[in-house]
Amino acid sequence: MTHATYSLTLPASRASCAVFSSPHSGRDYTDAFRKLSVLDAAALRSSEDAFVDDLFTAAPDLGAPLLAARVPRAFIDLNRAADELDPALIDEVIRAPHNPRVSSGLGVVPRVVANGRAIYHGKLPLHEAFGRIDGHWKPYHATLRRLLDESLAAFGEAVLIDCHSMPREAIEAHARVGSARPDVVLGDRFGASAGAGVVDQIEAAFRGAGLIVARNAPFAGAYITQTYGRPARNCHAVQIEIDRSLYMIEDRIARRPDFAAFQKLMTGVIAGIIGSVAGSLPLAAE
Repeated sequence: MTHATYSLTLPASRASCAVFSSPHSGRDYTDAFRKLSVLDAAALRSSEDAFVDDLFTAAPDLGAPLLAARVPRAFIDLNRAADELDPALIDEVIRAPHNPRVSSGLGVVPRVVANGRAIYHGKLPLHEAFGRIDGHWKPYHATLRRLLDESLAAFGEAVLIDCHSMPREAIEAHARVGSARPDVVLGDRFGASAGAGVVDQIEAAFRGAGLIVARNAPFAGAYITQTYGRPARNCHAVQIEIDRSLYMIEDRIARRPDFAAFQKLMTGVIAGIIGSVAGSLPLAAE
């Protein structure tokens, strides 16, 4: 299923309560957006989780849906709240209480890309922001909510795997002296968005593939995990951040020559997650 905002690939049958979502891998840069921006194509792509959707492409074949953004993060950030509007970018927006994401230019309609580079010259009208929210943000989240509700109805539990990538320099900046640098960071908002057992199973799938895993540092999860993770209601959300240097050449936004090998390794991880998370058997019909 293809929408202007996302592509949704469903399994032939749902074999697991897991739902995979990649909100920052969109790369459909329209001519209108390119003309509106002062940045070139490469700079616009610098905040994109390039190829993350491709890393998780096996999920539907293994029994879980994959929802992947088509619209780019530089245009609309699907991992922000719809009301995180930046008064420094959007006309007629009244300044709200301090929000570090918005203040840094990374609201729902971003003002900057990686390294603080401004996307636009001047401000955008309020109707432009509302158009992006209505046309893209709302459809993505309506679909994500529906998929999770379907898992809850079918399995009694839902596990959202929120798929992202992280720049290698971000990991190096937060690496602890004497500790191995993680390949993967799992974010569960310090236990608020997912049960410990669920996170343990996801971590075991990555460790079983030989990857070094850390939790919540430097990324603990953002809007999606905060919103959908309700472990007391049997809905768990875990953010996954994968070191980009494992599968891509970051400065060129290009796949590494051995991309297929890492993709195959990730297929094993996905199989491990789908096979281990709770709720892997459908509820009996009543």
